[in-house]
Amino acid sequence: MKLHEVMPVAISITVIILVAIIQRQSKTIAAVTATMPVTIPLTLWIVYTSTQGDRSAVTQFTRGMVSGIIPTLAFTLAIWLGARAGLRLIPLIGVGYSAWGATLAVMLLIQKVSGP
Repeated sequence: MKLHEVMPVAISITVIILVAIIQRQSKTIAAVTATMPVTIPLTLWIVYTSTQGDRSAVTQFTRGMVSGIIPTLAFTLAIWLGARAGLRLIPLIGVGYSAWGATLAVMLLIQKVSGP
């Protein structure tokens, strides 16, 4: 395996371990750590290096990331509202992914209708 393939996994594992440790001291800092844009630069690095910096590929990839951010926000809002409503873990995750999937479907439909 090449470094650009291993590093994202190693950094992601490190972030998960940090969240597990930090959450004992501060739920807020753990939450901020959990939502840091760690995978964005790592995946951008993977796409950039695998395409030798091809502008079109990088642009297409980053456009896809924009489409993914809004559904992720919907996921986060849904689990926050579900937690406030007292949902347990599995239903909470289910509600989050339902909101994510529905929002992603809408985003993809909007992209398809609006064109490239």
